[in-house]
Amino acid sequence: MSFGQGGPQSQWDPWKPQSQQPWNSGDGDGTPDWAALAEASEARNKRRRLLFIGGGALATVAVAAAVAVAVVSANGSGQASDNPSRLPATADIPSATATAPSFAPTSAPPPLNPKDFVSSVQKDRAPLGPDVLFPGTRLTMGDAVYEKGPAADTRTCGSAAQKTLPKVLADNDCTRLMRVTYTRGDTAVTVGVAVFDTEAQAARAKKQTDKKSIIRSLSGGGVKPFCTGAVCRSTTNSYGRYAYFTIAGFTNGKDVTEKTTEVFRAGDDLAEFAFRQIRKRGEAQASAAAES
Repeated sequence: MSFGQGGPQSQWDPWKPQSQQPWNSGDGDGTPDWAALAEASEARNKRRRLLFIGGGALATVAVAAAVAVAVVSANGSGQASDNPSRLPATADIPSATATAPSFAPTSAPPPLNPKDFVSSVQKDRAPLGPDVLFPGTRLTMGDAVYEKGPAADTRTCGSAAQKTLPKVLADNDCTRLMRVTYTRGDTAVTVGVAVFDTEAQAARAKKQTDKKSIIRSLSGGGVKPFCTGAVCRSTTNSYGRYAYFTIAGFTNGKDVTEKTTEVFRAGDDLAEFAFRQIRKRGEAQASAAAES
């Protein structure tokens, strides 16, 4: 009996654990076939490399799939799972293109016009009289101080005017004429305010006056008569439903000339004061109406 020749030799497979390694039987000395072992080792390493490459590709696909699942999950629930930062969902984050909040436009009502309250008898309802328009006992205009003298008030406008003015007042339905006299030294000024129902009547009366349309000077109460025969200076103007006039001269009977600047100034000061008082009247009534 000979060992090693009893049957067909087994085929060695490096990937089968139970297979036997081939031996070189040519010599019969039991020495391994080193060439065959080297080929088997090379084949084994080559197959292992292929498996590593294939395994890496599968791992990459698995990671991509996990990321895709996470993204889909975040889009579906509004928040990524296992997110420690607790970021708000996309719908909760303000967008740069979001519409800005709008508010209903508001506007303050237009201010009331003071002149409206002294332009018609319907609106001009505040108390009226010589002492209302010209209060106090003296008037200071700049560095000039005027002492207040007599005052008068009449519903018959023509009786307090002269020459062409009575007709003008009557034609435009003057309802009242108030007068006050102020003095400074030997200079005296009478300021008169004629009242009409409308602004149009007052403006028309002013337009119809001429150089002979003058009011009567008012004396008494320590003020000597003036402008009864001497040359004096007169002015005419209007504001709202009021027309206002002045006549200024000397209480010693002298005529007014272009060189007597103190008379011109006195007449201008009283005309300016009359305008301010009428305008102030409108402002007070406009303010009261706005607060009510």
